[in-house]
Amino acid sequence: MEWGRLETERLGTVFLSLKDLNLRNQYRSDRHNLLEDFYIPCLSRSLTYDRAVGFFSSTSLAAAAKGMTALIRAGGRMRLIASPHLSQEDADAIAQGLKQREEVITTLLLHELEQLDQLATDRLEYLAWLLSKGMLEIKLAVHHDPSQRGIYHEKLGILRDANDNIVIFTGSANESASGLIDNFECLDVFRSWRSGDDERIAEKTEDFQRLWQNQTPTLEVLEFPEAARRSLLKLCPQEPLLAEPRMSEPSGLYSTSSSSSDGVPRVPSWLKLRPYQQQAIDNWFANKGRGTLKMATGSGKTITALAIAAELYRKSVQQNKPLQGLLIVCPYRHLVTQWEAEVHKFGLQPVLAFETLQSWQGELQSQLLAVLSGNQRFVTVITTNATLIRDSFQSQLQFFPKRSLIIGDEAHNLGATRLESSLPQEIKLRLALSATPERYFDERGTERLFEYFGSVLKPEFTLRDAIAAKALVPYLYYPVLVELTEPEIERYEELTGRIGRAIGIGGDADDNELLTALLMQRARIVGAATNKLDALRQIMSTRLQTSHTLFYCGDGSVEDELTEESHRQIAAVTALLQDDLSYRVKTYTAETILEEREELRYQFMEGILQGLVAIRCLDEGVDIPAIQTAVILASSSNPRQFVQRRGRILRPSPGKERAELFDMIVIPPDLGRESWSIERNLLRKELQRFVEFADLAVNSGQARKILLPLQEKYQLLEL
Repeated sequence: MEWGRLETERLGTVFLSLKDLNLRNQYRSDRHNLLEDFYIPCLSRSLTYDRAVGFFSSTSLAAAAKGMTALIRAGGRMRLIASPHLSQEDADAIAQGLKQREEVITTLLLHELEQLDQLATDRLEYLAWLLSKGMLEIKLAVHHDPSQRGIYHEKLGILRDANDNIVIFTGSANESASGLIDNFECLDVFRSWRSGDDERIAEKTEDFQRLWQNQTPTLEVLEFPEAARRSLLKLCPQEPLLAEPRMSEPSGLYSTSSSSSDGVPRVPSWLKLRPYQQQAIDNWFANKGRGTLKMATGSGKTITALAIAAELYRKSVQQNKPLQGLLIVCPYRHLVTQWEAEVHKFGLQPVLAFETLQSWQGELQSQLLAVLSGNQRFVTVITTNATLIRDSFQSQLQFFPKRSLIIGDEAHNLGATRLESSLPQEIKLRLALSATPERYFDERGTERLFEYFGSVLKPEFTLRDAIAAKALVPYLYYPVLVELTEPEIERYEELTGRIGRAIGIGGDADDNELLTALLMQRARIVGAATNKLDALRQIMSTRLQTSHTLFYCGDGSVEDELTEESHRQIAAVTALLQDDLSYRVKTYTAETILEEREELRYQFMEGILQGLVAIRCLDEGVDIPAIQTAVILASSSNPRQFVQRRGRILRPSPGKERAELFDMIVIPPDLGRESWSIERNLLRKELQRFVEFADLAVNSGQARKILLPLQEKYQLLEL
């Protein structure tokens, strides 16, 4: 089966090419990290991976699973051939007809899969996940003659990308617990685009294909026994594992996802920075180690930040003043674990300082003391905003190395007074990350943020830039105009009058608490407008067979508060979809426990659920790239939420060529000439965002036509 061509047709040009890698003719343990320098770069670009591993054992399968995170991320498929090692007693029993061959092999495999240490268990989870998704096939190669001594022991790997480029590797890498780790190994590499490799490529691919189709003389290739398959599937996690596990070896701590074992930041050899990322790095150094990266969701802020840390370490070592610490602060617990996966790729071994004090305080104190005493070169700490402000964490900051870098993720949150005052002043090297660093209704907080971290660095990477660079997918945009009901208009009119008086008394919302409160109250009316349910019914009545749909509900709230209106709307939306339309959905909110969130994301990704009904918790950091369609009932006036939500919907995913967005926009009621100018000023900022998003859409003309009546009514045609 020509998997490469089939997957290319299904997925288009999502994947990078193997041809773009600067591969060597061979990889030797004295000069290379086989995982970081070869396996991960190749597997991340491969649609198919054919692997012959020789001897079947739990550790041989564990070794064959190296770099599987890259294959999982790429949505690739794997075919695996191994050889069960029959004892002489078993071989004799089969030859004499005392035992059936399949029975003996099944017993042997089950025994191997029961003898698992932690290393093998962690690794086999990757293969189990691929097997459960139909992305892995396993076959067994045995001698025709059961009395024949020896086993099938070939070690071969064949990687193929979407453009039919092929990489083949052979070599001495033993498929065992220590293979590719402690042993001195060498892999020979052949490339289909390299002159002189053609004949070897053709021979090896034909050899594997004939083997897979049971056409190799003296060998018989069998299907993997069902009992062994079920045993392996018991290890399957609920979610694809997207970070390589760490393993403890006799030689010390070895992280298979890092390029070094000494815990200092280094750029992995497979990483190829985009030009705008490299420019941002250069500008941070030019700004003397300060600055804010204002980059759209999906543009690689995390990778850019870690590349800065790695380059900073390299330069500091050259100056004989090595960087000794990295502190990463992020707003939510789930972001800590996401950062953990990313920093491992750069060779770091972080302390995760969040949740209970007992889980991190002792380890943090120990590592800080080790660095200060010269017994450890580097310390990495990832924490949450909530932990940062605690006395237990603040008391540790005084021991943090002075030659350190602090990275503030989703840094707009850190402009809040209490958080900003908790940031360590002794750490002079600073970097902030945010698609929207400016704080809504809080100019002073924005100023505090930039005073601490530094101003926005060039280049800013906008939504338009991200789509052009294919970091985000193109989209269709459908504004849906919604009117308020009579009771809602009455309440809206009352609040508008009070807003007008508040503006007359005390300026703008930045320094007028009454005005801010009134605007938020009115935003709740708009966010929870009753007629949005009718509009939702009309949209979904013709889309009942679709899946991967996200429904954003209105919150009309500030910061992390969820209002009564929010809960009522999410319940009404869920009831309409589930009960009235029989559309399979569940709610996904900030109140959903982490374990349940992971299960919901898995069910959504697999199409078990057709949709998720969400409030707020998808605004920052949580990625569900499988979203194909979004119905936005909450057209937030907060520009940060506006940008965050749309950016997350446009995340690329295998098979996702573009997204669709239905955006509900409440039409302000006609309250007479006296209120017209107030409405116009308040509407300008919101309408400007809708117009901007319409202009970037594939169907921009159609989208702008829907918005035109609103622009005409309020004389905002210049937008």
